[in-house]
Amino acid sequence: MRQKIIMDVDTGIDDSLALLYLLGSPDAEIAGIAATAGNVSAAQVAANNIAWLDVCHAPDIEVALGAADPIAIPLRTTEDTHGPQGVGYAELPASTRLLSPRPAARMWADQARAHPGELVGLCTGPLTNLALALRIEPELPVLLRRLVIMGGAFNHPGNTTPTNEWNVHVDPEAAKEVFDAFAAAPAQRRPIVCALDITETIEMRPSHLVRLAERAKSFPVELVSENDQPEARSAASNPIVRYVTDAVRFYFDFHRSYDQGYLAHMHDPFAAAVALDPTLARTRPATVDVELAGTLTRATTVADWAGMWGREPNADIVIGTDPELFFERLITRVGDFARAVHPPAAQEVR
Repeated sequence: MRQKIIMDVDTGIDDSLALLYLLGSPDAEIAGIAATAGNVSAAQVAANNIAWLDVCHAPDIEVALGAADPIAIPLRTTEDTHGPQGVGYAELPASTRLLSPRPAARMWADQARAHPGELVGLCTGPLTNLALALRIEPELPVLLRRLVIMGGAFNHPGNTTPTNEWNVHVDPEAAKEVFDAFAAAPAQRRPIVCALDITETIEMRPSHLVRLAERAKSFPVELVSENDQPEARSAASNPIVRYVTDAVRFYFDFHRSYDQGYLAHMHDPFAAAVALDPTLARTRPATVDVELAGTLTRATTVADWAGMWGREPNADIVIGTDPELFFERLITRVGDFARAVHPPAAQEVR
């Protein structure tokens, strides 16, 4: 049975792969996409989303524009991580698809009311839209079938400050509102949190792009290299593979510039995979809160694993997974999807 999913994304290179993962999953039905400000502006996120839908020849899927700014602080974006348009070196064609007339928070609330107990929420950006949706519909924690959040860092260094992760850093007030609200969720509907502790073990490397191209029957099969110049562009015959290669190569370059190796952490597609199949993750319940006042630790996610606060758990934090199994699924689903959407010419099939 196909699972109805509402995505809330700040697309974003790895958000792009999350979208492709779900589009290529026969067990997923994307009910709506909320564009949240984060990696780039909300307007650019929305433009990226509809451009990807065009590249993928996707049916009409509602794409709703989210809030332009976080709840209480100015917006900070990260073009140095994701490129000037948010998709690395990729140059996606402009789309003529129209955005939804309703804002993202309203879409969240309306969809949850229309499909009680059916909708899976996937948040791979700041939680601004979801926090605003909770103000419209406080029953979201019981209306949603499941919520998966990519965000936070617990027993792990941050990637934005020494203690905090990017999505929470952009809008910590929103993150706190969401975790506080989901204290009301029944145990079987606690949010599954994919934090840096686990997502930084999901390392994509150039060989994964080779396998993706081979699976899609895209030619030539290219091995990107740290010696490639920024102006280089993929010549892959399959447009999905071509744009993914250009996007991810930027991400490789970014991680290398911070001495992490020629690789890319696939935070968001991993969260998408968990949204469809929670058995991919090993989790541990905890009570999660967000620090808002600390001089050095503002926006840090804090997990009470031992119940010292005397509060019931409000999250299931992912503590383990099988990265190779995840990449097998990613390559299979996205590769098969790319080949189905853009079948190779007869002379390319070998």
